[in-house]
This record gives sequence, C-alpha cells and structure tokens, in this order.
Amino acid sequence: MPPSGFHRRALLLAAAAALPGLALAQTPTPAGRWPSKPVTIVVPYSPGGGTDIVARTVAQRLSELWGVSVMVDNRTGANGVIGSQYVAKQAPDGHTLLMVVGSHAINPVLMKALPYDTPKAFTPITRLADSPMVLVVSAKAPYKDLRELLEVARKEPMAVGYSEGQTRLTGELMRQAAQLKTEGVPYKGGAPIMVDIIGGHLPLGVTSVLTALPHVQAGNLRVIGVAAAERMPIFPEAMSFRELGLGQVESLSWYGLFGPAGLPPTLVAQINADLRRITSDPALQKQMTSQGAQVVLTPPEEFARFLQAETAKWAQVAQRGGIQAE
Repeated sequence: MPPSGFHRRALLLAAAAALPGLALAQTPTPAGRWPSKPVTIVVPYSPGGGTDIVARTVAQRLSELWGVSVMVDNRTGANGVIGSQYVAKQAPDGHTLLMVVGSHAINPVLMKALPYDTPKAFTPITRLADSPMVLVVSAKAPYKDLRELLEVARKEPMAVGYSEGQTRLTGELMRQAAQLKTEGVPYKGGAPIMVDIIGGHLPLGVTSVLTALPHVQAGNLRVIGVAAAERMPIFPEAMSFRELGLGQVESLSWYGLFGPAGLPPTLVAQINADLRRITSDPALQKQMTSQGAQVVLTPPEEFARFLQAETAKWAQVAQRGGIQAE
C-alpha cells in the first residue's frame, strides 16, 4: 500500500486536472517524494529518429504532470548499447530512465560481448507503443502487391537492405517463412537504404514506419508488406504477411521504457500509471497513430514476459539462418 503522502499527491493532481486553467505543471512536488529533481529519459539513438520523437512527446506530457523538467538525453552508439550501459550504472531512484526499441532484446542474440546482462541490468516499466516493420520498394517497382513480389522472389535472387539487428532478422524471417531467394545487404542506417531503393540500386528494404513514411508521402517509395497481423491505416494498400498465410512474419518495432536494475516496484507502478494517464489523451493517441505507432502500455510483468519471448524468437530465427553473434 503506498504511503499516505502518495495519495495526497494524487488528490492534488486530480484537483489540478479538474480546475480549468490550472496546469498540472504548477502542482508542487511534496518534499521527500519522487520526483525530487529533473528526470532524464536516455534515448540511445540519434535525435530525430522514431524513439527520439516518441520520447520527446512523452517527456513533455510527463513534465507537465510531475511538475519537474523531464529531459531527453541522446547517447548514441553501438546500436543502443552506449546509452543503455550508462543507464544501467545509474542509481535506481527513478530520475534516470531508458527508452529503447526492439533491438534491445535482439542485441544479446547478435552481439557476443555486451557490457551488461540485459535481463538483469534493467527494470522493465512498460512497452509503450508498437510499430511494425515494413517491406518497401520503389514507387516505380513493377510488383502489384506483396503476393506478386513474393512469387518473383521465390524464383529470382533479390537483395534486401537492412540497417540493424531487427531489420536484419526480420528480412531473414521473411526469407525463411516464404521460402524466398533473398539475400541481406547491410547498411549503416535506414536513410541510405531508402536512397538506394529510390535510385534503383536496391530492389527491397526492411525498415521502420517512421523511416519509410516521408518517402512514401513524397511519392518515391511504396510500402508493399507489413510484418504484423493486420494492415496499417497509413498504408492501406500494403498487405500484411498474415493475409498470405505467413502469420509467423511478425516484427514489432516496439518502444519500451526501463529503469536501472532495482527500481522500486512502487515507482514502477507510479510511472506506468502516469504514462497511462497522459496517453489517454486522444490528441496524443492521434499523434502516435499518424507516425504509425499504436499505444499499448503493458504492465511491467507482461512487458518482462514479452522481452523474454522476443529474445527467444529471434535467437531461433538467427540459428535457422546460420547467423552468429559477432
């Protein structure tokens, strides 16, 4: 049972929300209660990417709710490992958090020497949102739809561009499930893949929705396949793999929030509840949907189980494909 001070703070926040014109940011933080100072959300990827956009959207709303500054700190490098290692070393007091994507659960599969034990170094808080991986082609590509593309790729060798662990293994999963003659081609980022597809130098690429979206909107690229159970509203013409009987081809570029190991359960519960509160705003949900993401906000226990399942799933894909950790 949370201490009575927690309830007093909750009542203050509820009263502030009910009074017109009174901003939540004006609610003072009770002495000795969390957060007692600015909160930092570490994003271990470059500014402007999908994770950075989601983190900044959430940080702004949490700052208003908590009455303290919530900052986003981009600490890039090694596919998220640099920033993640930094958070793993911080005090588990709730003032330093980590927001990552699916590669967080895949790094143990593809990287031999991580500087931390992923399941033990972090406290799962919530899987905030999901956004499926997509298969993209040039807007000028001759394929009418995913069915036609797969028929060709079963007969002819095709190169598929990927930029990091999850896009690599997603392409491999597609190859295995649909029995394709595809071969992965590594790139140092999603942007160069899009450039080469648009320029006619690469036929296919696996990427995130946010990477593909501006090029699709500009009329240069076409999302032809979605690695999810259903089609996406922003790409209504793109078939899901499940429609073709390939339901095992599911790859979610999820956004997850963690704290360092040892984050108290009471803080985990509070952060989870506060995230649920801010994401109940229809305006925020619409903003996320327009970026191809769906708010899910799972409980921490469910998120932990999801992480274990993801690592096991991608380890099997890598093993079947002869892909070894490097």
